[in-house]
Order: sequence, then C-alpha cells, then structure tokens
Amino acid sequence: MQKFQIVKKPAYAIESVDNALQLILLLHERDALRVNEAAERLGVAPSTAHRLLATLVYRGFALQDESRRYTAGPALRGATRQGRLQDVVAVAHPSLEELAAAVGETVNFVARFGTSVRFLASVESTQLLRVGERAGTVLPARLSSGGKAILATLDDQALHQLYTGRAAQLAGDQLGADDFRALQDELAVVRTRGYALNLGRTEPDIAAMGRAVGPGRAWLAVSISAPSSRADVLERPETVAALAAACDAAAAALVAEKLNSPH
Repeated sequence: MQKFQIVKKPAYAIESVDNALQLILLLHERDALRVNEAAERLGVAPSTAHRLLATLVYRGFALQDESRRYTAGPALRGATRQGRLQDVVAVAHPSLEELAAAVGETVNFVARFGTSVRFLASVESTQLLRVGERAGTVLPARLSSGGKAILATLDDQALHQLYTGRAAQLAGDQLGADDFRALQDELAVVRTRGYALNLGRTEPDIAAMGRAVGPGRAWLAVSISAPSSRADVLERPETVAALAAACDAAAAALVAEKLNSPH
C-alpha cells in the first residue's frame, strides 16, 4: 500500500509568510508578475502585494525590470550560473581589491534592483579614519553614486517607467515633474564625465564616487567611499583613472565568465 501524508494549512499560519511563499511559487511558475496580478492572487490590496514583492527583491528572491514587472531573482535561480550574485562578487573581487590598494579608500560593489541599489561587497580602507563595510546596505539609486552611475546608462523612457506612474507611487518612488527633470539633468552630467558623485546626500559625513560596470545598459557599479574630510581625493585624475580601470577589468572578467547579465 502506498503511504502518503496529507499536508494541511497550519492552524496558526502566519499570513504574511504564507503570502510571501505563494509569491515565490508564482515567480517560479511565470515569466513575469505585476503587482495587481499578485494582489488578485493573494486577495490583498496592491500596496500589500507591493510591500511583499519589495521584500523579496531586497532578499534576492525577485528582480524588477523597467516595466515594473517582477521576475525570479538570483536566490531562485541557484541552478544556473548566470546571475548568481555570489559568483558575480567572487569574479569582480580582485578588481575591487586592486582599486582599494591603489586609492587608499573603501571600495564598494553595488547592484541595482528597481529603484534601489544593494551593496554586494566592500573592501575597506586600511586608514584609521575610513568608511566601514557596506555589504547588505540598501540605498535609493537616484541618491547613491553607484546608483546614479547605473541609472545614467538607461534611456529617458526607462527612467520614466521607473520613477513615474502608479507602480512608482505604490513603491514610494514616484517623482514629480520638477524632480524628474532634475534627475535627468544630473544623469546627463554623469554621462558626460563618466562617473557620479554623492557628497553627503545619503550620509552627511561620507563622500562617494561611482562608475557603472560594462558598456550599454548596466546593472552593476563600483564606488569609492571616503570621509567627507577627504572628498577631494575622489576627483583627482589618478583616482578617476583607477576607478575606470577597475570597472573595465571587472566587466571583462564578468563577460569571460558569462556573468554580465542580472538574469
């Protein structure tokens, strides 16, 4: 006789956990998922579905594209090599270490997920006064140096999809017309000079400079962080050149390992 077990919903199931797990199953089953579709399947408000999906993005279980659709993230793609964040970090890490040794400041490796960037790894400066380990930190892409460097590789249509409309409103990321134009102007400057600056916009005592990794539409960036008292180090020609060289080296290594795509 075949033995089997009937698994029933626990009497004290935690609804938010159950909903998150249902979303993970949906992401496995579908190519893409929108907030309204998730809300309908779960029987919850779109704002609740968005918060759940945003948490999955933060933990690497989901990715969000420029059309505000959600797809399976790196944590759900463990069977494939491409897109695995731990492999991406391992391949890029030698370039980060070389850059940190060259400039004497803390170097960070960041990835964009929607309108946020997550710090994947850091190589700390050896100076007594330094910016510490940043891995795991999440910041708004439009404020951080690495995030702005990545956003500068997008066209205006993609930026508009990210920062306007209903989905952006639900995420709390919606920009008014004036703020959106200001972001466009700032990114135009980034494209011209090839790097982005963040002078105390996310933390008052920290200055940073970031550059996107790879040509075309990027999803990764390398940044250099320093105490505000040493902000002048960032835009020195030798620092700018070292950052560009590190990004080029990391990009080449990722292409060689077929890890240059988030998917």
